[in-house]
Amino acid sequence: MASLTRRNFFRWILGLSFLPVFPFCVRETGANPYSASRGERRSIAEFFKGEGLSYEVGFWLFKRAALGKLGFKEMEKKGRYMAILQAETLGVLGFVVRYRVDTYRSVMEEIEGGRRLRALSFEEDVKIGERLRRKTHLFDYQKMRWIQTRLKKDGTIVKTEEEIPSGKTYDDFLTASYNFRYGVYGEIERGKRYSVATFPRKGSSAYEVSVVSREEEERRRRSDKSKDGKEYYLKLALDPEITRSKEGLIEGWLSKELYPTEGTIRDVVLFGDVTGRLINKVRVK
Repeated sequence: MASLTRRNFFRWILGLSFLPVFPFCVRETGANPYSASRGERRSIAEFFKGEGLSYEVGFWLFKRAALGKLGFKEMEKKGRYMAILQAETLGVLGFVVRYRVDTYRSVMEEIEGGRRLRALSFEEDVKIGERLRRKTHLFDYQKMRWIQTRLKKDGTIVKTEEEIPSGKTYDDFLTASYNFRYGVYGEIERGKRYSVATFPRKGSSAYEVSVVSREEEERRRRSDKSKDGKEYYLKLALDPEITRSKEGLIEGWLSKELYPTEGTIRDVVLFGDVTGRLINKVRVK
């Protein structure tokens, strides 16, 4: 369960506060696929290069049970970039679960003249004590193949390969988060719903994301003690089995700049509400 707290929270909240895993199309909105203001911006990679976000996660009496850091940097090879999200347990909880560390790495490239990012590889590491589990996804768009390798607990490696359907792009949740913030999928509008087409795993094909109306947003804002950095309130409805919660509901705030400032998975089994908050934002030159 400790791993659930981190992995699901950081995956669905930090990656982009309810806009998970992979590319999505906008439904019930007339927004253009590209933000009108983007032509005046730097390229997508230049826009995010050097950004670092830090979050703390808590539940019950554990107000600082885990720490997460999300960063975006340029790689040595021209046109390649890496996003890294790392989450680790702290204090007593860390001791109980042998200081588990979950790390997600996405290697991306700019496409469409710097108007969006596309994932080339996505790596998931889980380290518990000295034991490491790793799963890697490679996306070969020349051959349209998706190659998966998995390092098991006993050290053996399992490899599978599947076809990427024509016209599909598999953006992991980190890549999708930056694309969304840049405006690749359209502008965020209050009162709209978005259909998120997911990476093909566990039979899921799409999730519903809602940006609440201004009226509901104001009600939420009045009930919150802290009002800083809260511009849009979002809700994501998932299969309860994924979040191990009663309703599968994740909700929280995005800032005016569309980075997640606070989010909660409601009614997680054995834990109640699990909440994460932004504690630091930096830009490294």
